Amino acid sequence: MEYLIICIAALAASGLTLFSGFGLGTLLMPVFAIFFTIDLAVAMTALVHLFNNLFKLALMGRHADKNAVLRFGISATIAAFIGASTLVLLSGLKPIMSYQIASSVFQIMPVKLVIAILMVIFAGMELSPRFEKMSFGEKYLPLGGMLSGFFGGLSGHQGALRSAFLARCGLTKESFIATGVVIACMVDISRISFYSVHFSIAGINDNGMLLLFAVLSAFTGSFIGKKLIRRVTMRAVQIIVSIMLFAIALFLGMGII
Repeated sequence: MEYLIICIAALAASGLTLFSGFGLGTLLMPVFAIFFTIDLAVAMTALVHLFNNLFKLALMGRHADKNAVLRFGISATIAAFIGASTLVLLSGLKPIMSYQIASSVFQIMPVKLVIAILMVIFAGMELSPRFEKMSFGEKYLPLGGMLSGFFGGLSGHQGALRSAFLARCGLTKESFIATGVVIACMVDISRISFYSVHFSIAGINDNGMLLLFAVLSAFTGSFIGKKLIRRVTMRAVQIIVSIMLFAIALFLGMGII
């Protein structure tokens, strides 16, 4: 069952993130979190995210704006290490509390609670018309990189902030997409290199086939998204995704998943 759910999520989210600039990690990470521990879910999502971005890089990378990549990407790469180290720190903390429902015992873990809060915040941002119109000047690109990279390393939620900061750089649609893809690859490589040192790779090796199917599903979604790039609207999908994120964040924060 996890194969079907994760692959469908990867395909749908990948198609959306091609033209929105965000969505894959936002949707896929909580789906992985249903079946795996939160740190493994973040790491597995990062791998799917990286391979999918490399595929999109091959499709559209030539349109990337070098100036925006450097000003945003360098600070994002550094901050991703800090975010990843924070995730490692939180993963080693003891449960905040335990409670029992019927015969089942649940634990509220610090790392799950933090991720749940971030999911609620980013879901709320996606639902907010104000955030949809929010953008920043070019001088704030390094700051945007720091924020996007940090949250990318901590929870995988990097795309929404990245898109907001890149929106006022005077980029064409193709350049906006390609620039975001290059920066996302930089952040993914940074955080995955940190995860590989501090997290056990046994869980990833044991689920290699699932990761392969998820990556292939994401490739398919990106390919379809490229074909539909001029026709698809994001608002209804963002609302559905946000509602799902609120629900999963609630269960995650309560220690049920």
